[in-house]
Amino acid sequence: MRVLISGAGIAGPALAFWLHRHGIAATVVERAAAPRPGGQAVDIRGAAKDVVARMGLMARVRAERVDERGIATVDAAGRWTSTMAADAFGGEGMVAEIELPRGDLARVLHEATRDDVDYRFGDRITSLRQDGPRVEVGFASGGAEEFDLVVGADGVRSGVRALAFGPETDFVRPLGGYTAFFSIPDPGDLRHWYLMYNAPGGIAAGIRPENGGTAKAYLSFRSAERGLERLPVADQQRLLNERLAHVGWRVPALLQAMPQARDFVFDALCQVRVEQWSRGSVVLLGDAGYCGSPLAGLGTSMALVGAYVLAGELAASGGDAQAACLAYQRRLQRYVDAGTELPPGGIRAYAPDSATMIRLRAVSMRMMTRWPMKQMLAAQFAKAGAFELPAFGSAVPV
Repeated sequence: MRVLISGAGIAGPALAFWLHRHGIAATVVERAAAPRPGGQAVDIRGAAKDVVARMGLMARVRAERVDERGIATVDAAGRWTSTMAADAFGGEGMVAEIELPRGDLARVLHEATRDDVDYRFGDRITSLRQDGPRVEVGFASGGAEEFDLVVGADGVRSGVRALAFGPETDFVRPLGGYTAFFSIPDPGDLRHWYLMYNAPGGIAAGIRPENGGTAKAYLSFRSAERGLERLPVADQQRLLNERLAHVGWRVPALLQAMPQARDFVFDALCQVRVEQWSRGSVVLLGDAGYCGSPLAGLGTSMALVGAYVLAGELAASGGDAQAACLAYQRRLQRYVDAGTELPPGGIRAYAPDSATMIRLRAVSMRMMTRWPMKQMLAAQFAKAGAFELPAFGSAVPV
């Protein structure tokens, strides 16, 4: 069996790892010239911790984690109005026990697979033609090859999904907001806490610690207008300046630092819902097929668990890749449904409209670790672990 994976972020290399363990040849194509560094913080929760442990990579992942002790909301003067420590809810709360930059996790996965997997950086899939059980794939670099399975692990804006399933608008649901993030010099006074500020009008800003003398700045605003993520970067930054010009706390300093950032990213907050994750011998994995948005916070964990299950089902399928894809969805559907649900209040809770709602949100956060709210939230956070990893016995030992 030959499997082609589009995307060398997290889901793609994780799948390639498990395919190699099962003795299945994997090729990963990635349009970037090399593994992408940096990126926003991601976390590993619940069942995904078990996946990383079975990979034998937990020590390496923990070595990359950021010392982030929790999240604190602040007012315009910088006074802390509420906190939730990272060890709340057994390390599975709003800030998880294992948080690290996306690029660092991708690098760990790439290093664990590069000697056994055919990586093709600087290329992408341009066409897919299914003829019987195999797929003929055309590449931007020229030429075509046949594979038994093509996996779209290429994120929310998946090119594989567009080619095999249909236009983005059929599967990506905007939530009514936009967010930007970029690196800044560590201000030196975060005390290892993620600081978050809200202003009336659906504005959210934050700074969270990183390693190596930097911190990550976040700027968000609510808007029903669509397509702003397609604007040129200069226009995106101009828009952020216009929308946040009146905002207090450290936002003016963040806006001033924004043009100098080399890793500026601006995107819509959105969910991805695909009813059937496979079409013949093309299947979606991770954010390309199921994404609850950063507000749901389980994207990385679902990608890692999904990669483990898809590889296992392929190994157990007796060579029937299409049957394996259907089994993969059947096994994961309930876990993914829970993982893509927005937390109570959704984007309105993340970026409230009024000063009153902002104050009430701070009060609510202070109550989160007290009964009865603690009991209610424990069930919400527990969904990350509400999946028992199956044992796919044919995996080659480390």
